[in-house]
Amino acid sequence: MNTTLKEPRPVIPRVFGAAVTGAVLATGAGHYLSWVKRHSNQACESIDGLCFTWWDLTAIPLVITIALVVLIVVYKQLGIRPRLAVIPPTILLAPLPLEAAQTTAGSWAATIVGGAWSCGFALAAWSRYRILGITVSATLLLGSLIVLYR
Repeated sequence: MNTTLKEPRPVIPRVFGAAVTGAVLATGAGHYLSWVKRHSNQACESIDGLCFTWWDLTAIPLVITIALVVLIVVYKQLGIRPRLAVIPPTILLAPLPLEAAQTTAGSWAATIVGGAWSCGFALAAWSRYRILGITVSATLLLGSLIVLYR
């Protein structure tokens, strides 16, 4: 008896949820890092030489921690598994496409790329869509590397 492989729940709403989560995280991280930069410039305005504020030192670890917690909670609710294979590359490689989008087209492009990035990795969680998901993610990564290093 041949049975077709079926997902227990529809994939499209779960991938859309991952895309929305990625877009929200990209927007939030962009605004927060922009705020940190403005705050640091104001605090270090009168200082000649090297100047670091508390926010400078904690900005990246805080953004990564918040993204990690949000992705774990949201992906658990959406049923995207295995989270250990999806979340680390989503977080660790995301700065490249986000920075490329931000520098070329602004914050809205970074929001769209953040959604597409999360969507691509979420698609890769299912064997049926793995090639599509990895292709989307690899295309975004390769495109961002070309934009950043040309």
